[in-house]
Amino acid sequence: MKIAFPSQENLGLNSPVYEHFGSARYFVIVDSTTGDAETVENKDLHHLHGNCQPLQALGGKTVDAVVVGGIGRGALMKLHHAGISTYRAVQGLVSENLALIQSDKLPHFSLDHTCSGHGEKGECIH
Repeated sequence: MKIAFPSQENLGLNSPVYEHFGSARYFVIVDSTTGDAETVENKDLHHLHGNCQPLQALGGKTVDAVVVGGIGRGALMKLHHAGISTYRAVQGLVSENLALIQSDKLPHFSLDHTCSGHGEKGECIH
């Protein structure tokens, strides 16, 4: 399974998972079977709030799942429509969240948990 993790840093598996999908600078894409990781830049970084294009953001990379701390309703629905599962990350590194998803310990994102705006520091308001 290929899993995308948004991050502000390009440190591969040692990248902290970022708390908002649409404004992440990078996506670390990990093959959970092989452990191989690649980092791609967010191709939709400068979009208007509420107009995130998640498939464009991933730069055309095919993924099966996204693990993120926060995501808007529209982006979540677009990912689900494309058949991409979305999981709610815990604070920490990509490697830590990868271990949690592999042991089935991360919850799926629901529409009730989506971002409804941004705080003073850019963090999601849920």
